[in-house]
Amino acid sequence: MKSSFFYLLICLVIIVLFACTKKQLANKYTVSTNQKTQIITGADQISEYLPLLKGKRVAMLVNQTSIIGKKASVDSLLSLGVNIVKVFGPEHGFRGNASAGAKVNNEFDKKTGIPIISLYGKIKRPTQEHLADVDIMIFDIQDVGARFYTYINTLAHVMESCAENGKELIILDRPNPNGYLVDGPILQKELYSGIGMFPIPIAHGLTIGEFAQMINGEAWLPNKLQCKIRVIKIANYNHDMTYILPVFPSPNLNSQQSILLYPSTCMFEGTILSQGRGTYIPFTVLGAPALKGKYDFNFKPISIQGMSETPLHQNEDCFGLDLRKYDTNILRKSRQINLSWMMELYKAYPMKDKFFDKTQSKQMGDINKLAGTEKFKQQIMDGVSEAEIRKSWEPGLSDFKVLRKKYLIYP
Repeated sequence: MKSSFFYLLICLVIIVLFACTKKQLANKYTVSTNQKTQIITGADQISEYLPLLKGKRVAMLVNQTSIIGKKASVDSLLSLGVNIVKVFGPEHGFRGNASAGAKVNNEFDKKTGIPIISLYGKIKRPTQEHLADVDIMIFDIQDVGARFYTYINTLAHVMESCAENGKELIILDRPNPNGYLVDGPILQKELYSGIGMFPIPIAHGLTIGEFAQMINGEAWLPNKLQCKIRVIKIANYNHDMTYILPVFPSPNLNSQQSILLYPSTCMFEGTILSQGRGTYIPFTVLGAPALKGKYDFNFKPISIQGMSETPLHQNEDCFGLDLRKYDTNILRKSRQINLSWMMELYKAYPMKDKFFDKTQSKQMGDINKLAGTEKFKQQIMDGVSEAEIRKSWEPGLSDFKVLRKKYLIYP
């Protein structure tokens, strides 16, 4: 009797173990399948570019978004024996802690001792002297897909220097979180500036790697220079995919919501309204003191070191729109930047002549340079319909969409 009991017990244990093992294998298989569909950045595909760096003196243009896994790419590549001789830093600095527009000085990295050369100070691009002891350059910075976000300008400056000095540029490509969005007026040549250097719309819908190909293909570098580039492609990526950034790209783009709203809300830098600089929720709120009584929601910009030291309407209560819970899927479905907020807030603002008047504050930008056209400001002031505004962007916008297809790496 006892032997029969033990036999049944052993059989039961074997059945349970088999079931558990089968479940574990199934779970393991499921995880493996999911990993195959996960986005893998160019930087994370070390085996694709590490052989290219062997025995080379390497310079890197990077910031806090430049990671391999969860570790800074500079630290990761140093640990793999890569000879990194210097680092170049863009706007906001190598560690990403400088305020927007603030000049960044040269320094030595406290952690590695590597010299860091700022490209957002006295110089905008590497000089011949900087590249004299460099064999190859790496560009690895997270972009957000908007014309007025300055990293695409930095890319062009580096491409120009590499082309002039015969250096190859390796681009570790990263997804564009607004990659689905191609919208806005084409920047007029007479409005080119530090926040816009190319004839592209507000949202260009390209990754950094694709944009580099466009710069070469359209001969946008001075004297039609051509930079030798090699793009380390993103795996398992297309432009319609949602991409949540593992590291925020700058102090004032500090949430996924702000990144997705940025192509629409950054134009308010050309108005008397605060976009939330001087708060911990920038680019997700819009308002001004003069809108008191018209809106209940309010916020108060203050001086915040590393984000905005002297924000517009500092220490004043601003009333307006709270977009922190705005459904960004609406933008994704429409594939358009939002113009209704600009139209609504201009209509609500009591002093119409002050709305776009940048002489009132050094913190205000130029609405014409931000929009890319002198028509937009007048259209808002004249109460032109959104349909008519969008019609005025043609045929430029449609032509750009056709041009863009030539340089797409990802569907």
